[in-house]
Amino acid sequence: MALNETPQKQLSLFDSTCLIVGIIIGVGVYQMAPDVAKGAGSAAGVLAVWAVGGFVSLCGALGYAELATAYPREGGDYVYLSRAYGRWAGFLFGWIQLAIVRPGDIVVMAFAFAMYARQIYDPLADSRFPYGQQLLAAAAVMVLTVINMIGVREGKWTQNLLTSVKALGLLAIVVVALIAPPRRPVVASIDPLPVSLALIFVLFSYGGWNEMAYVAAEVKDPRRNIVRALVLGTTAVMVLYLLLNAAFLTALGYSAMASSQAVAADAVATVFPQTSGRLISALVCLSALGAVNGLIFTGARISYAVGADHRVFRLLGKWDGHTGTPIRALIVQAVLALSLIGILGSFVETILFTAPAVYSFYLATSLAVIVLRFREPATERPYRVTGYPVPTLVFCAVCVFLIYSAVRYAVAHQPYVTGWAMWVGLVGLPIYWQWGRAR
Repeated sequence: MALNETPQKQLSLFDSTCLIVGIIIGVGVYQMAPDVAKGAGSAAGVLAVWAVGGFVSLCGALGYAELATAYPREGGDYVYLSRAYGRWAGFLFGWIQLAIVRPGDIVVMAFAFAMYARQIYDPLADSRFPYGQQLLAAAAVMVLTVINMIGVREGKWTQNLLTSVKALGLLAIVVVALIAPPRRPVVASIDPLPVSLALIFVLFSYGGWNEMAYVAAEVKDPRRNIVRALVLGTTAVMVLYLLLNAAFLTALGYSAMASSQAVAADAVATVFPQTSGRLISALVCLSALGAVNGLIFTGARISYAVGADHRVFRLLGKWDGHTGTPIRALIVQAVLALSLIGILGSFVETILFTAPAVYSFYLATSLAVIVLRFREPATERPYRVTGYPVPTLVFCAVCVFLIYSAVRYAVAHQPYVTGWAMWVGLVGLPIYWQWGRAR
């Protein structure tokens, strides 16, 4: 095997930070801000809930930083779960990521892109063709997958560009909202939501900070840059989210923000009333594309790591020496995502399809920080969780709450989607015992 048929260290600190920021800032902050305000109950409460969400995410990121620097391999959670609980746990994570979580995450952002892209230009608006949104979502997945198949440089440059543009766009919203002329206070009827539900929405909007772990083997100077990227990326997003929500409150006031159907567009409309809708739609499209590209980039590394260790997925465990990418894993990932686009058909159904599994593995991996300190005490840990074990225990407690809330809501509103996801996940265990042993 040639040397270039394994992952190479091509990601700088800037690349790694852009990857994290680009995945986290999708569309959640724009869509969830009014509902978070309803749960927060006041202007001060809005900022407090977003700050708490950032703190909880940072607690989780510190645990992943310790694991990623101690075990700097491709695959992230797959590596940590295998070492902490056994090979079956890593295999089950890889299976659920391949079959449910990663294609679902990609599709959530692809649907968001398609929904806002149609507000800018929809050539099928006057036709009776009912699948325009699915076509746009599929096109986004296919184009970005091809870019990542061409090479790591092309994939990371695309990510850096999309992340930089959308971060600047978000800051532009902040500036516009802060310079807007004062508006007469709006007294609107608000249906309050539980603060616990507001926190779920906030943590969904912060999701993605853990993606750094999946590309650890490609990070330059991993002993320092993995920790830096995780902390810098998560902190930068928290600051941007706080600035954005402060701008919404300044431009609209609490009541108008909580009752808004398009909070970012309403805030920008105070200065640019004629073009605010298209400007915000374009920014959200860029945000969604950045998240899709980042998820495609990191997700294929999980499948590659599982395929390198388990014979049932051996076709995925090949690193292409010419492009420096896991081409087969990228193709399979795209095919599964395209299938979900046709099957699920909507943004909300896809979130319900993936949420319980996502938080379950967050919990298991965070607990692995504690387990591996006992099981492998001699392993060098260039970084240890600051304030251990408090941040890890805080994040684990929040994960338990989110799992309970997500399952309860999904069973009540989408029982068939939930049942299908659970069935697909459990199929991974007999597959492992029959065919998934080590190669």
